[in-house]
Amino acid sequence: MCAIPVGETRRYGDAASALNSAARAVGGACRRNPVPLVVPCHRIVAANGLGGFDGQRDGAELDFKQWLLNHEKQ
Repeated sequence: MCAIPVGETRRYGDAASALNSAARAVGGACRRNPVPLVVPCHRIVAANGLGGFDGQRDGAELDFKQWLLNHEKQ
């Protein structure tokens, strides 16, 4: 996650392939990330949208993920 440049994203599946792992394992690691602003798990997204953030698939957490991504692109 730290290797993903600021303002860019990677899909769960792409990150998993690079690690020779599974997309669900990447999602689990993102969900258990204790320091999301230091280890930027918000840069990992689903193939068809944002995916989840902090174990949530909608609501304030996902709004925050979108805000972080938008902020990095500025």
